[in-house]
Amino acid sequence: RNSDDLATGKGIVMEVMKKYKDVGIKDRSMIWNTDLIETLELENLLNQASQEMFSAEARKESRGAHAHENFPDRDDQGWMKHTLSFLDKTYVEDAKVVLDYRAVIDQPLDKEMHHVPPAKRVY
Repeated sequence: RNSDDLATGKGIVMEVMKKYKDVGIKDRSMIWNTDLIETLELENLLNQASQEMFSAEARKESRGAHAHENFPDRDDQGWMKHTLSFLDKTYVEDAKVVLDYRAVIDQPLDKEMHHVPPAKRVY
C-alpha cells in the first residue's frame, strides 16, 4: 500500500461503481437464476471493495496487515480506533463511502483476564 496507488484506486473504484447502473439481467426466472446471483454478488463486491479502498487510504499508519509504505510506523495516539464504513445510499451506483470511527476497548470486560497493553508486532 502506498498513498498514490490508494488515491488512484479510490477514483477507479468509484468509476466502476457508477457503471453498475448499466448492468442488466436477461434471465427473469426465479429458479436457478445464476444471472441474478452473479449480479447480486457483483454489487456486494463493489460495495466491499469501495469501503476497503477508502478505509485503507484514510489510515495514515502501518499496523499489522495494514502496512503502508508512506507511513511505516504505527500511530497509537491517532489510530488506536476501529474504522466503520458504509455507503450513504441504497444503490451502489449512487452511493458514496462514509467513514466513521469507534474507540478500541482495550480493557477487559471482566476480572478473569488482565489488561494486555498494545505493543508493536515484531517477528
